Amino acid sequence: MSTLDEMEMPTLTFDPAPVPEEKAPVVPVQEEKAELDDSMLNDKERQMVESFAKQIDIRNTNGILQYGAGTQKKMADFSEKALENVKTKDLGSVGDMLSNVVTELKSFDAQEEEKGFFSFLKKPVDKITTMKTKYEKVENNVEKICTALENHQTQLMKDVAMLDHMYEQNLLYFKELSMYILAGKKKLEEVKTTELAQLMAKAQASGQPEDAQAVKDLVGLCDRFEKKIHDLELTRMISIQTAPQIRLVQNSDTMMVEKIQTTVVNTIPLWKSQMVLALGVEHASQAAKAQRQVTDMTNDLLRKNAEVLKVASVEAAKESERGIVDLETLQNTNASLISTLDEVMQIQADGRVKRQAAEVELRKMEDELKNKLLEIR
Repeated sequence: MSTLDEMEMPTLTFDPAPVPEEKAPVVPVQEEKAELDDSMLNDKERQMVESFAKQIDIRNTNGILQYGAGTQKKMADFSEKALENVKTKDLGSVGDMLSNVVTELKSFDAQEEEKGFFSFLKKPVDKITTMKTKYEKVENNVEKICTALENHQTQLMKDVAMLDHMYEQNLLYFKELSMYILAGKKKLEEVKTTELAQLMAKAQASGQPEDAQAVKDLVGLCDRFEKKIHDLELTRMISIQTAPQIRLVQNSDTMMVEKIQTTVVNTIPLWKSQMVLALGVEHASQAAKAQRQVTDMTNDLLRKNAEVLKVASVEAAKESERGIVDLETLQNTNASLISTLDEVMQIQADGRVKRQAAEVELRKMEDELKNKLLEIR
């Protein structure tokens, strides 16, 4: 309630409107004392309450009936508007759209896994073409959903601003009701301690029935005015309860805006970047496979030539001498072992480089996360 001083000044009126119907007489009730709390008012508003209390005439029946009715009417209209705002909310559709985004992204992975087992039957270029086709299909669906989500986000942000205005209006109505209540209680206390006390003293001294009737009439007027003040206090309590309700609806809207923003700004770009990486890896894999095929063909050719040479040499050796020395096999084995050791060493070196790079990236990610968490506070 600290922002009340910065808002529009409340207005108090004691201008009764004609009432077509008369209310039944009110039975006087037992008088109750209540402390007046004007701590929520500034000096100017306290002066307004004091001035307005002097204008109240509890003998003015129409004026008492209409006392604070204008603010009560505004509160009723305000509550109806707030209810309509909540009733027209369709946050469920936003949740469905967010779920549809997840479903679309999962469908891409599911299709990849389903047909990946038979990928060896197709050419490498077919796999890339298939991946691109699926990517474009999922991307189009996701873009349509994101467009609808962004429209909802815009509307929700407007609703959040509108709820702020409603919250300020509710604070204004709360203050107006509080000032009506304070002014009414001040006037009621003044009448009871001065005019009513004087009439009671006069009736006791004179013993005249007309003096006793005057006391009874004034007590009845005081009771009716006290009940009117009580009605205003009930309306004021509704205003107090409305404030957190507005904030709850506003918080729900804000949470949906944040979810939509996370999906559009983080989830979708991340998915697209991963798809680009997947296509790049597939291209590299195909290039490596082609190079491997060339290498295998060269090795096969060398093996075949070596075998032919071996057969010719053996046949020639058999003719010249019976001894056979399988030196070529030993050389081939030794070369293969050396090549294997070189490859193992290269793989280990590459692994160390990748681990070092990953460690640097992990530290970078950790620092970014810590900085982002500090920004949230």
